Amino acid sequence: MYSESPKVSTNHLRRDAYLYVRQSTLRQVLENTESTKRQYALQQRAVALGWPIERIHTIDNDLGRSGASSRNRDGFQHLVSEVAMGHAGIVLGLEVSRLARNNADWHRLLELAAMSQTLICDEDGVYDPAHFNDRLLLGLKGTMSEAELHILKARLQGGIRNKASRGELELALPVGLVYTPSGAVVLDPDAQIRSALQFVFDTYRQSGSACAVVRRFEREGVRFPRRLQRGLGKGDVLWGSIDHRRVVEILHNPRYAGAFVYGRVHTARDENLRPHLLQVPREQWHTLICNAHPGYIDWDEFERNQLTLKHNAPGRGVTGRGSPPREGVGLLQGRIICGRCGARMSTRYSHIATTTVPYYQCLVAAVRRGAKACQSLQGASLDAAIGAQLLDKVAPAALALALQVQDEIAARIGQADELRSKQLERARYEADLARRRFLKVDPDNRLVADALEADWNACLRQISALQQSHDQQRQSDAKALDSQARERVMAIAADFPRVWHDPRTDPIERKRMLALLIEDVTIVADRKEITAGIRWRGGQTSSIRVARSLPIAQVRKTPPQVVIALDQLLETCSDTQAAKRLNEMGYRNWRQEPFTYLKVRRMRIAYKLRSRYERLRARGLQTAEEIAQRLGVCVATVSHWANLGILEREIYGGPSHCLYVMPEPGTVVAPKIGRPRKLPSEMAVAHDQQEIV
Repeated sequence: MYSESPKVSTNHLRRDAYLYVRQSTLRQVLENTESTKRQYALQQRAVALGWPIERIHTIDNDLGRSGASSRNRDGFQHLVSEVAMGHAGIVLGLEVSRLARNNADWHRLLELAAMSQTLICDEDGVYDPAHFNDRLLLGLKGTMSEAELHILKARLQGGIRNKASRGELELALPVGLVYTPSGAVVLDPDAQIRSALQFVFDTYRQSGSACAVVRRFEREGVRFPRRLQRGLGKGDVLWGSIDHRRVVEILHNPRYAGAFVYGRVHTARDENLRPHLLQVPREQWHTLICNAHPGYIDWDEFERNQLTLKHNAPGRGVTGRGSPPREGVGLLQGRIICGRCGARMSTRYSHIATTTVPYYQCLVAAVRRGAKACQSLQGASLDAAIGAQLLDKVAPAALALALQVQDEIAARIGQADELRSKQLERARYEADLARRRFLKVDPDNRLVADALEADWNACLRQISALQQSHDQQRQSDAKALDSQARERVMAIAADFPRVWHDPRTDPIERKRMLALLIEDVTIVADRKEITAGIRWRGGQTSSIRVARSLPIAQVRKTPPQVVIALDQLLETCSDTQAAKRLNEMGYRNWRQEPFTYLKVRRMRIAYKLRSRYERLRARGLQTAEEIAQRLGVCVATVSHWANLGILEREIYGGPSHCLYVMPEPGTVVAPKIGRPRKLPSEMAVAHDQQEIV
């Protein structure tokens, strides 16, 4: 068969031809159509080389995929497998860059083509990889293709970095910031979006916790905006609930502080070669321009937020500061430091009866090196001592603080009410828009009219639900702002110690009050006492000594006076009677519970006290069976004699649990066995009575 190239042999023509078509992006596929047409036109080149049209396979399922790697390029991988199996006589591509822009992928294809005697054809000619000169030329083309990609990328990156260094690079903005037609960054003109973002920063400033921000949004029923960045409806704003991840992203984003930043993240590949973003330390950011545009907070507040978020992180490490207040009664949770190794101590809880007791432990050495814990102590007594120190500091400024609290409550309520009002206003606008759409449609076009009417009704239902929720929240807020509420706040300030010790005061609130004045507490504990160094806000320090709480074995130990009283009562009382007498005497167990039969029995066994039964036996008292055997009577007779007072007995349990005193010899005569004989006169009287009847 005729071929225009002397390199094409009959052996090559017996196999199939493979045409590989690729464009790097979907945008190139849609816009650079001429390049795609040129690649498909190579099919005629294969026909001219001698391959029939039905044996020319076109591989074009890699359109829109980059040639920088063979990963995720199914078409290229299929082509390589066909070459490796010897099914391909020739591989056609417009240029080397269409096949691969990676030297590793390109040279692997050349090696397989050389071994299977497969030709390579591009726009310039036909090459045989088995020949050294052709292979050298193809290798140079592959290197130039890879270098071309590198040069293009370097030019683009250089331009981007140069523009970013001036703060003129237009990057995607987070919700709440928009570009003007001139390219300047300004706050979103939508007042509801601005209020929602300001609500986030104000709440975090007050609480210091991202979780608290989420809880307040949920409690107030406020929704948060989200702008679509891609796809259908790009640029539209959707409203919904806010989650913790979203709050943290907002607090970490320097654009909200009015700063232009470039280089916060870079792309890396994991073990599966999948790209993912990694955070870059601030000192390695390419560009940071403060006050580049308006923001919701200033840069100083942004810095404080980053520090607070770092401290709040669960994995803050040894040198981290305290965490935000969390659930649990431990007053020093997140603020207690080991005085021996300098690590922050963890908190755990033990439930004793209905009481929860905090324990502070330093487990850094145990976790890192498998060593023993530095310190471990019960925290109830330490918490009480630190609380007393706090009350001494707070008392003088309590009234001024109460007024500030009242003003802050009013400001929070007003801010939340404004957000709900804007949310209701937007719902009314959407309902009015749905009404206008419905009125404009042709009434006879029921397919469209029914759908628009359903949208209108849904908007009206949403307005009704929002209005009802808004009214209920306003009534609740009014109670918090009336004169009685203000008087309660002032009363709290005047009697702050009572509020501090009030069981109804939430432990989280106590921890928040503690965090306002105390930075941390460093402790060193020995066998008998705890030395605590308090570092107050502002740098002042103080030190106190606290007696250690007794071990649980000592706490559960029954007081000696109770044991002595029980020992005396057992001389005359059973366990049940002794429990009743102990309760009457005002004694209680270590849990402050009244004594019962089981508690007395366990205490008697624990302290090896003799029971009432053992004491009576030691005095010589015997059971009914033993007395009956000694006297030659039955057990019922012994019980009958005891009821008549002939025998003396002592009760050691219930009425049927008795021991008897052995009578002196001769004081009790055993009865004769058998039925007593009646006298003749008695027999005659009985006979006369029977006849009368």
